[in-house]
Amino acid sequence: MKYRLLPRTELSLSEVGFGVWTVATTWWGKIPEEQRAALLENAVELGVNFFDTADTYGEGYGEEILAKVLGHRRHDLVIATKFGYDFYDKLTPRIGHQERPQKFDPDFVRFACEQSLRRLNSDYIDLYQVHNPRIDALERDELFETLEQLRAEGKIRYYGVALGPDIGWFEEGEAAMRERQVSSLQIIYSILEQDPAKDFFPIARDCQVGLLSRVPHASEALTGRYTEAPTFDESDHRSHRRAEWLREALRKVEQVKFLAGEETGRTLAQAAIKFALYPPAITSVLPNFTNLEELRHYTDAVDTPDLTDGEQALLDDLWANDFYLEEASPNLTEV
Repeated sequence: MKYRLLPRTELSLSEVGFGVWTVATTWWGKIPEEQRAALLENAVELGVNFFDTADTYGEGYGEEILAKVLGHRRHDLVIATKFGYDFYDKLTPRIGHQERPQKFDPDFVRFACEQSLRRLNSDYIDLYQVHNPRIDALERDELFETLEQLRAEGKIRYYGVALGPDIGWFEEGEAAMRERQVSSLQIIYSILEQDPAKDFFPIARDCQVGLLSRVPHASEALTGRYTEAPTFDESDHRSHRRAEWLREALRKVEQVKFLAGEETGRTLAQAAIKFALYPPAITSVLPNFTNLEELRHYTDAVDTPDLTDGEQALLDDLWANDFYLEEASPNLTEV
């Protein structure tokens, strides 16, 4: 494993981190309890030290499972969690994947932080992230005053913002970095989904903010596993991608297969991770681990050859031209 320092912090993060939502929810398939524990334990043995969860994952379970399985390694780990969704309100049931009500007032933030500390069985949180805020939340001075107070009290070490739930949110990302000077910004970034992430790179460099990149495989389209659009269980997060999007995504994937093969020293799934790690602004990438084979394969990606400047130039050209889906593809053999 290789590590990168989160700018302006003392946190050294594994280049491949672990997004705990796969073992805390059914959003990426149903994983047996014993396999969830095995994934977390093996991740640490493979050098992963960065675990990204949220209080709302499994209504607290995403934090509890970290304490249960890896509590004895707490001081070896960098744990990031998130807050802002009021899943404590049992009078407003959640329907499907619909967003819950959000709260960012000081009393709720303090309450949420204490609950996360309790579930994590820890007296500190390494990185406390505002979960999917809209611009009005980021404009609240009291929110960031509260985070500074929690930091002064030693309950959190640093704070950041996680953008979402979908692609976009440029205004929020820019405000978080320029105006709130957060330590980290979590984004979506992959070969197939590059906007607005590319516009964040120069801002992150100027403001010395570390970017955390999730779903590098674009709903599994870049794993090399599928030749036609798959179907997923209704509880699975990927089922909410339209079939048309997946079909078009797989057409684009055909154009980037030059990144993989014996001559490149990497698979397509590994190339997708190397792509996300190519920009220096990105500190860690968060693939979705659902089994031990994926865990080993994706963590091995850090030791495969970096993308060449020529490969990156071809990818930039493909992105700028919508992967040439409407015309003959360019010569992709000369890298």
